[in-house]
Amino acid sequence: MGIPEPSLGKKVDSKEDERQYLKERLAAGFRVFAKYGFDEGVAGHISLRDPINPHAFWVNPFGLHFSLIKVSDLLLVDESGKVLEGGANRHLNLAAFMIHSSIHRVRPDINCAAHTHSLYGRTFCSLGRPLDIITQDSCAFYNDHVLYTNFKGVVMEEQEGAAIAEALGNKKAALLQNHGLLTTGGTIEETVFWFLSLDRCCHTQLLADAAAAGRGGATVKIEDKEAFDTWKAVGTRKAGHFSGKPLFDVIDFETNGDYKN
Repeated sequence: MGIPEPSLGKKVDSKEDERQYLKERLAAGFRVFAKYGFDEGVAGHISLRDPINPHAFWVNPFGLHFSLIKVSDLLLVDESGKVLEGGANRHLNLAAFMIHSSIHRVRPDINCAAHTHSLYGRTFCSLGRPLDIITQDSCAFYNDHVLYTNFKGVVMEEQEGAAIAEALGNKKAALLQNHGLLTTGGTIEETVFWFLSLDRCCHTQLLADAAAAGRGGATVKIEDKEAFDTWKAVGTRKAGHFSGKPLFDVIDFETNGDYKN
């Protein structure tokens, strides 16, 4: 039995209905990030391309904790950084705009992007190396992630956001050296799952490398053919979306859908 194709998960009668549903999923995505401790003060953001105006995207406002974000708090931002719609807090995180606007502009296939400073992700990113393919789960990132080495501090300039987008190329994830993780996808569910999985892969490698070094050895790497064959099973967009959906089901159950307001 194959993996189902990604879908909205409900019937929508108009683009406005589609927008509302996707905003609900985006708000739920922030609750997933909060559940797994991916918050770090005011750092971190997830963006969603607007289905009505594809040159604009929805993103979280500056200074609101992931666990409190609701649909009514989300901001719609255009390519110039102008907030077109939003809740009471219409303050835009400048770093969020610089990173996400560049990615959405150069990658029309991407509808969602996520970046924050998760503990294991940022720790691994301090090593300045790509992920080793040492587990089945890490095969999802086989030849599908990049290392961005040009750390320039908080991303406040358009050229820095453009440089990150250029380094990402056609891959789904980036390790931002001395900074944190970035994942992308065709759906919110896919993007959020890749972030969670990548952070866990970083955690796994930190533990495995430490254990191997303690024994005077090294981790066992998966061969290229097996890694690619496994990527075809666990690393596709369909696989990412399908794997991420249960995370959103749990959030809906635990919050009784209060993020939809």
